[in-house]
Amino acid sequence: MSSDTEVVIRARHLAKAYKLYDSPKDWVKQQLVGSEKNPYYKSFWALKDISFEVQRGKSLGIIGRNGCGKSTLLQIVCGMTRPTKGEIWVKGRVAPVLALGATFDLEATGRENVLIGGAVLGLKRQEILRKFESITDFAGIGAFMDQPLKLYSVGMRMRLAFAICAHIDAEILIVDEALSVGDLAFQKKCVDWIDNFRRTGTLLFVSHSTSELSRLCESAMWIDNGRVREAGSVADVARAYRRATFVEKDNMKRFSAA
Repeated sequence: MSSDTEVVIRARHLAKAYKLYDSPKDWVKQQLVGSEKNPYYKSFWALKDISFEVQRGKSLGIIGRNGCGKSTLLQIVCGMTRPTKGEIWVKGRVAPVLALGATFDLEATGRENVLIGGAVLGLKRQEILRKFESITDFAGIGAFMDQPLKLYSVGMRMRLAFAICAHIDAEILIVDEALSVGDLAFQKKCVDWIDNFRRTGTLLFVSHSTSELSRLCESAMWIDNGRVREAGSVADVARAYRRATFVEKDNMKRFSAA
């Protein structure tokens, strides 16, 4: 086991269940008379038993099919949701690209969202204003900075989210498929920035692309049906994952609630 001074992310037996209701009436019944022994909902376990740790300055890639629990895991690491079971420990300022983009105010302008997003991630107003021009240049969305986000494409929102995260001096960067929605020029800008960040920072990178994991990560973890199926070198994990996608049928049972 690594020492606490080396580890910046440690997860132990994480599990996360979501409550699924067949109807709004069942939700009301649960609030009024429901209990764990007599529930009016079904439990969907997005994560069942996840343990891992990431050392300072290292890059961990996470891969898996849709619905395997990758995004839920990142939401727990970011503090957006709490695990139903298990423990999570994170040391250092976190820059969560996808999580920040998901919390944008669609009625507010890009400029206003920069101020809000920077504050959410721990920057003081003067720091945000001092970095605003650089954030604008990085995002590269021009006059749309003064337009409401409801007029933005998905790619433009990700540009803005990544630009903010790139300027908060974080120790941990969490990227969840953000590169897949940008155009090639912006993807290159992001990858170049991540390469520079990796010299001193810690990266948690989620992707369906084994080539991206090989490009950006030192180790990898394959999540399957809410559990760690394989972990180790990127080459070994990617090889096993690719083999499984060709040989194993896509089992829809992973979306079933208990």
